[in-house]
Amino acid sequence: MTSKLTFSVLAQDSASAARVARLQLGHSELETPVFMPVGTQASVKSQTPADVIATGSQLILANTYHLMLRPGAELVHELGGVQRFMAWPHAVLTDSGGYQVFSLASLRKLDDEGAVFRSHIDGSTHMLSPERSMEVQRLLGSDIAMVLDECPPGDADRASVERAVERTSRWAERCVAAERAPGQARFGIVQGGSFLDLRRQHLRTIASLPFEGLALGGFSVGEAMSVTYGLLEELGSDMPRERPRYLMGVGKPIDLLRAIGAGIDMFDCVLPTRNARNGQALTWNGRVNLKQSRHRKDAGPLDPECGCPVCNTFSRAYLRHLFAAGEMLGPRLLTQHNLFFYQALTRAAREAIREQRYAAFARSAEERMLALDEVKTGTA
Repeated sequence: MTSKLTFSVLAQDSASAARVARLQLGHSELETPVFMPVGTQASVKSQTPADVIATGSQLILANTYHLMLRPGAELVHELGGVQRFMAWPHAVLTDSGGYQVFSLASLRKLDDEGAVFRSHIDGSTHMLSPERSMEVQRLLGSDIAMVLDECPPGDADRASVERAVERTSRWAERCVAAERAPGQARFGIVQGGSFLDLRRQHLRTIASLPFEGLALGGFSVGEAMSVTYGLLEELGSDMPRERPRYLMGVGKPIDLLRAIGAGIDMFDCVLPTRNARNGQALTWNGRVNLKQSRHRKDAGPLDPECGCPVCNTFSRAYLRHLFAAGEMLGPRLLTQHNLFFYQALTRAAREAIREQRYAAFARSAEERMLALDEVKTGTA
């Protein structure tokens, strides 16, 4: 069964590698650059599907590892697949569980066959192999399935990274051979740590396989962001032009601006939802910490330049009150705003690319965010 994914570049910025493209999937047609909210357990935390749609999102990420353990991929399949299960009418990308192989290192044993791990829920033992990862994603019925990879930590030595690259390549070939859901696209993942030559070598290997898209994995795992930015500038335009390019798990607004300029099309990160639960808003003027006392009497909107329902309805004083009082509405509203802002950011990036002014747009946006960032400057 062939994939339903089609991808075509619509506009290219003349002063950078930034580009606008149309991405057609089984459940959505959208434009890139695009940010995917993270719905780890088939739920974007605190949000209904209608809430997420209202932010402008048409593509979300769900987690293979977590849904395999609870409620089980077989049950989700029996109930009609992940979209029907969570009442989400648009597209879903499922990651492979590879990041959990990295992040839950204390609970797993890794070899060439796959990862044997103990469930963080009940301690039961499971095997996640390339074949099992693809089977779970086939049962979930996502629009895009990611291959199983090994993600080394940011401080791993070269020999360890080389082993991870070799293993990820072998696993990628096994993923290609596995059955997929009707119309499901598959993305390969490029590893290589902070070593540019290993990244380029692995990119050539993964690009030679019949994947509909390619992802850069193993970033934001402990390396300095200056290293990440440098690698993206080198790798972005090396990735095949005719396939979507996905940077996994990297997601501060400034990170997106830099990566878009390097030619990246797709992003995901838990940052906008996680930071919202901690009282932190992402805005055109940097991060706003609503737990700070300076907002107690502020009758103004969270971000006067934002058109989201939260900014159009509620004051900073009220939002701060919700967090001070421990009301669950606070994280819910701030999550709505943050997700809306990320969609506004990528929408503005697409407009700037079309108008051949992306470099100036990104530079101006970054300068504003850094200059007025409350969290960075410690404004009280």
